[in-house]
Amino acid sequence: MTDYKKGLLCGAGAYVIWGILPVYWKLLSAVSPFEILAGRILWSLVFVAFVIAVQNKTALFVKEVKMVFSSFKTGAAMVVAAVVISVNWGTFIWGVNNGHILETSIGYYINPLMSVLFAVVFLREKLSRLQLAAVVCAGVGVGSMVWSFGSLPWLSLLLAVTFASYSLLKKLLPVASTTSIMLETLLASPAALAYEYTLLTQEASFYTSGNWPVLCLLAGAGVVTAVPMLMFTQGAKLLPLKITGFLQYIYPTLALFLGVFVYGEPFTASHLLAFGWIWAALALFVVSQLRSN
Repeated sequence: MTDYKKGLLCGAGAYVIWGILPVYWKLLSAVSPFEILAGRILWSLVFVAFVIAVQNKTALFVKEVKMVFSSFKTGAAMVVAAVVISVNWGTFIWGVNNGHILETSIGYYINPLMSVLFAVVFLREKLSRLQLAAVVCAGVGVGSMVWSFGSLPWLSLLLAVTFASYSLLKKLLPVASTTSIMLETLLASPAALAYEYTLLTQEASFYTSGNWPVLCLLAGAGVVTAVPMLMFTQGAKLLPLKITGFLQYIYPTLALFLGVFVYGEPFTASHLLAFGWIWAALALFVVSQLRSN
C-alpha cells in the first residue's frame, strides 16, 4: 500500500471517529465540560504512554523530544500545538454538551477552507480560481450567520481556526505520531492536574461521586481521543495539507445529522442559508481537487 493510500485511510478513519464522538461526550453530560477536558488530556497521556511502552518506542520518543526542543522553531511549534488543540477540545466539548452541535458542524465545515488559506499564506501553496471562489462562498456563509443571528459565530470560528492551526503545525513537526500526541498531552497536563486538584480541594470533583459507569467513560476518553489523533497525525504527514483539509468534511456531515436527527437541534431557514453557502464552497472545492488530480 502506498503512503498516499495509508494517509487517506488514516485521515478518513480519524474523521469518522470524530464525527460520532458527540454521542460519547453526551454520555458524559453529568460532568462539567472543563473537567471532561482535563480528564481527556490526562487519560490520553496515560494511554499514549502505554502505547509507546508496548511498541517499545521509548528510545525513539526520547530521541525525538531532544530533536524537537533542540530548535526554538520546532519547540515553540510543539508548545503552541498543545495549547491550540486543548482549546479546540474544550470548545468542542462545551459546544456539544450545551446543545450547539450544529455550530460545531459549521466550524468544521469552515475549517478545510481555513486550512487552504493557511496553506497559501504559510506554505506558499497555490490557490486556484475555484478554491478562491470556495473561500469566498464560505465567507458569505459566515456573514449570513452574523446577519441572521446578530452575532459572530465565535464557537464555529474558534473551532475552525484552532484546528486549521493545529493541522499546519503538524506539517512543521517531523516526529512520530505517538511522540507528537505524547508531548502535546504532557505539555497540557500540568494545567489539567492543577484544575483537577482545585476541584478536589473544593469537593467538586466528579471522581469522588462514585458513579462508576460515568467514571469508566471518563477514563475511556483517553482512548477515544488518542486513537483518532494518532490516525490524524499519521495522515497529516502522508497527505498534502489541502487533501487533509478536504477529508475534514466527513466530520461535520456526521455531526450535522446527529445534531438534527438524533438530538433534535433546530435547523432553521437561517441555518439552511448559511449551510447552503458553505456547501456551495464544498462543491467548488471538490471540483477544484478533481481537476487538479
